[in-house]
Amino acid sequence: MSLSASTSVPSPVPDRTPTSAQGAGVGPTQAELLDFARRIAEDTALVASLPLDEQGRTWMRLDGPAGSEAWLIGWPPGTGTGWHDHGGSHGAFATAAGALREDSLAARLPTEGWKTLELAEGVDRSRQLGPGGGRAFGPHHVHEVRNESETEHAISVHAYWPPLPLIRRYSRTGAVLRVEQVERPEDWQ
Repeated sequence: MSLSASTSVPSPVPDRTPTSAQGAGVGPTQAELLDFARRIAEDTALVASLPLDEQGRTWMRLDGPAGSEAWLIGWPPGTGTGWHDHGGSHGAFATAAGALREDSLAARLPTEGWKTLELAEGVDRSRQLGPGGGRAFGPHHVHEVRNESETEHAISVHAYWPPLPLIRRYSRTGAVLRVEQVERPEDWQ
């Protein structure tokens, strides 16, 4: 397993040249990614090796199953991702320490051609994931994840297939969701 550490938002590996397996859509399933995330979250030595910073998230890049992208992420108290998607990749995450709150939308959003969308009532979902808790998600998943603790770090494991081609970031005011930024791999370097 290769590891690297930084203190900012996770940066995907810049090389996104599809392999023949990626081109054919072959890769780990959502369930396999969740199993991987849970197994890594139970690796107490690896989890303890993640440097934590009071000012911002920290991470280590991991080798995910079958060429998937994976991260071990430390969340200081009060930090979060904001609303975003994963550019068509499916994935999973599991909490190794502390607790994370995930707010998500139970709606399939169009992927292109819109800037502002009014969400229907009843699409909001929320869950608290303590140590060992995890969830898998499909390629159209929109969510935000945060550590609501005022005193404790949280640590989690995330995995994506195919490796993230882009991330769309959103702002939300009430029922209105607005595309604010599209980040591509070259933006993360």
